[in-house]
Amino acid sequence: MRAVGVTEFGGPEALHVVELPDPEPGPGEVVLDVAAAAVSPTDTFTRNGARAQALAADPPPYVPGMDVAGTVAALGEETGGSGLAVGDRVMGVVVPHGAHGGYSSRIALPADSVAHVPAGVGLAAAATLPMNGLTARLALDELALPVGATIAVTGAAGAFGGYVVQLAKADGLRVVADAAEADEALVEDLGADVVVRRGDDVAARIREVVPEGVAGIADGSLQTDALVPALADGGGIATVRGYGGPEGGSGRDVHWHPVWVRDYARNRAALDRLREQVESGAVTLRVADEVPAERAAETHRRLEAGGVRGRLVITF
Repeated sequence: MRAVGVTEFGGPEALHVVELPDPEPGPGEVVLDVAAAAVSPTDTFTRNGARAQALAADPPPYVPGMDVAGTVAALGEETGGSGLAVGDRVMGVVVPHGAHGGYSSRIALPADSVAHVPAGVGLAAAATLPMNGLTARLALDELALPVGATIAVTGAAGAFGGYVVQLAKADGLRVVADAAEADEALVEDLGADVVVRRGDDVAARIREVVPEGVAGIADGSLQTDALVPALADGGGIATVRGYGGPEGGSGRDVHWHPVWVRDYARNRAALDRLREQVESGAVTLRVADEVPAERAAETHRRLEAGGVRGRLVITF
C-alpha cells in the first residue's frame, strides 16, 4: 500500500510517498481502503521529530494522520455487532500506533473507531470530522455544563473550536467565541451568540460581555492560564495537548480538564452521534482543499504558514 510519511524528521519537504505492507484485520478490527486523510496540527509532531522519543522503538517510515474516510475492505473476527459491511462508506479516528497513522491508502482500525459517513457527504469532508469532532464532544462532556450555561470558546475559527461552538449550541449552551476580524462572520455563522476579538487580552473581553464569568471554557487557542480571569468561581477549562493547570494552582477555584481524543477513540456511539448531527445540519464540515498524496508536503507547508480555515485533506 501507499502511505505518506518521513524516513528522516524535518520540515514539510520530509514528507514523501512510501510503500508499506498491506494490513490485515485482527480480532475486532476492520481494514479500510482510504480515500481521504485530514491534516491537523498534531500531525506535524510526527514529521518534525517532536514525537521522536515516542517513536524510538519503531523503525521508519513514520506516518502521521488521525482522521480517515474511505470504504470497508475487510472485516476481522468479532466485528459482527459493528453494523459494518464490506463496501460501506465510513470514517474513522486513528490513534497512531507506533509509526503508523492515517496518511495511508489502507489502514486497520478497531471497529469501534469507525462509523458510517453522513448521508450526502463526500469522503474528503467526512475525513475532517472524527478526531476534532470527538475531541470537541469530549471537551463538552468533561465540562458537563447545564443547559443555559455560558461557555467561552477560543480558537473558534479552527476545526476543534468550530465543532465546540456548534456542539455547544446543540447542547443548549450560550456561546461566547473569539475571532480575528477576518473570521468574525465565519464564527457567527457557526452559531456563536457573541463574538469577541481574539488576542492576549481576550479574557477581559469575555468578562465585559459576561460580567459574572463564564461557566466553562474550551481552549482551542492554547492560551491556558491567561483565560482564568474569564471564569466564574468553580468553572472549568477544557484544554488540548495535555495541559492540566499551573503548578501550585491558579489561586482560584478552577477545574482543569485535559482532553485526549484517545479517551473517545473507541466510542462508536459518540462518532455515530456526530454523523447524525451532520445529517441534521447541526454540525457543518469544512474542507480547505484536497491535495493528492504525491503533494502532501504542500499541506504541511500551508498549515504551518497559518490562516487555513477548514481542513486540508490528503487524497489517495
